[in-house]
Amino acid sequence: MALLPRLRRLIRRPVSASKVGVRRPTSARRRDTIHEDSVRAMLGEDPNDVRAFQALAEIVRRRAAEVGPDGDPLTAPQDEVERQRAADLAVWALAEELAGHPRAWYPLVELARLSVHDDHEGMLRRLGTAAERDPSGQALVEGLAVLREAGQPVDALGLGVGHWRVKDQTPVIGRHLVLAALEAERPLEAKHHLQSLDMHPDQDAVARIRAEVGPKVAAAQEHVGG
Repeated sequence: MALLPRLRRLIRRPVSASKVGVRRPTSARRRDTIHEDSVRAMLGEDPNDVRAFQALAEIVRRRAAEVGPDGDPLTAPQDEVERQRAADLAVWALAEELAGHPRAWYPLVELARLSVHDDHEGMLRRLGTAAERDPSGQALVEGLAVLREAGQPVDALGLGVGHWRVKDQTPVIGRHLVLAALEAERPLEAKHHLQSLDMHPDQDAVARIRAEVGPKVAAAQEHVGG
């Protein structure tokens, strides 16, 4: 992690400072700088603007992948591992910076995604904090997706059960919980989460979810019964 402080300085460095002693930027670099300033301003207004975050992450990822820990360009094929590591750390530093905003939840989800295999407790803590910061439930949707994609359905169930407010939040959370229960080989729990959707006010959306996952729940129960 010795590279992390350098990357933090890299993504936070003022544009004027970066121009000292180097060639005048090309028109492409100017456009890149203008775009970076634009998305940073958008994230200043809304730290959960997913498209703006992803755009800025791509900029800092590309910039970090161009140089190694010593500041020299990375060009050889053997540098590919170091390039990927530098890019991931740059996105980590960006997400960590934005996560300090009291309303920020998406940067916390990204931090959890980056630490899913290295810091299990920290990942769950970040996803829990993200869910608490977002009353709409979208942070919980993203967190459940992260856990399911990582093959951790039991943790997804724990996160969802602890934070889902059925009547107030998107029914997509219920869909994730049903699928996570099936992935964890808990068909009765899957049935319970499916039944919980009866309390949701948007029954049109629930009907679409039920049509998708209902047969899977029935098949899992039949398998257990057989």
